[in-house]
Amino acid sequence: MPTTLLQADLPGLDLIHRGKVRDVYALDAHRLLIVATDRLSAFDVVLPDPIPGKGEMLTQISNFWFGKTAHLMPNHLLDVPLAEVLPAGVDPALYAKRAVVTRRLKPVPVEAIARGYLIGSGWKDYRATGAVCGIQLPTGLQQAGKLPEPIFTPSTKAAVGDHDENVRFDAVVDAVGRELAGQVRDATLAIYTWAAGFAAERGIILADTKLEFGTDENGKLYVMDEMLTPDSSRYWPADQYQVGISPPSYDKQFVRDYLETLDWNKTAPGPKVPAEVIERTRAKYAEALQRLAGIELD
Repeated sequence: MPTTLLQADLPGLDLIHRGKVRDVYALDAHRLLIVATDRLSAFDVVLPDPIPGKGEMLTQISNFWFGKTAHLMPNHLLDVPLAEVLPAGVDPALYAKRAVVTRRLKPVPVEAIARGYLIGSGWKDYRATGAVCGIQLPTGLQQAGKLPEPIFTPSTKAAVGDHDENVRFDAVVDAVGRELAGQVRDATLAIYTWAAGFAAERGIILADTKLEFGTDENGKLYVMDEMLTPDSSRYWPADQYQVGISPPSYDKQFVRDYLETLDWNKTAPGPKVPAEVIERTRAKYAEALQRLAGIELD
């Protein structure tokens, strides 16, 4: 059965960051241990109820995509057995499928987003301005419509509890320099385009995705954190896709839909989520893992 972990507890290791989902520990000056917990976030707020096994599913699908796209961009994973780095006395079964040893990189301070379809904040911006992140788009596009070609639509990296904000490419150039900004944009679009084709062969539309990048001490760029998971991407069943509506997706849509029915201002603390919504969401993650990566849960 999948394990459930709300918060990592690794005595003796240096906890350097606790994010919405991941707990990050320093192993030494060059390596990190990243643990994907089962914490559930929506609208950038961590909710009180976990989704059992979600961290295991996220880690497995990320590792699958890291392997599949290594020819396009190197990634942060290191081939180090988990047993070598876990503190004595810690149950390895709790972390075996949800923790990875990675390079310790300097994060590029931008959310690198590729969009192939007009949905979410992109659809909202298009309706208001006819553009997304300063990229002018043809008139007459509909919600969930396919774009003429994928576009790079970066956003700021928000702190826990804050909301990311779409920005123009020029803002990325100002933040990290033109050469690195161009590398991030080109890698994001290349990975998205390749992965969208892979997913399409399995009856799934990859509408958009968010990637994170980091550089090593020599300035070499790596893709890191998570990759092409249902948390960082919109996946739609191709046989249920329809222009003009927000299609059903392999993500936290059940949770978002439930939260939209509440009198909640989308700030912390988040409300409790019913068991039925948790289970339906867990099943969607499991279905995505099986259809995309061919991995069945225990």
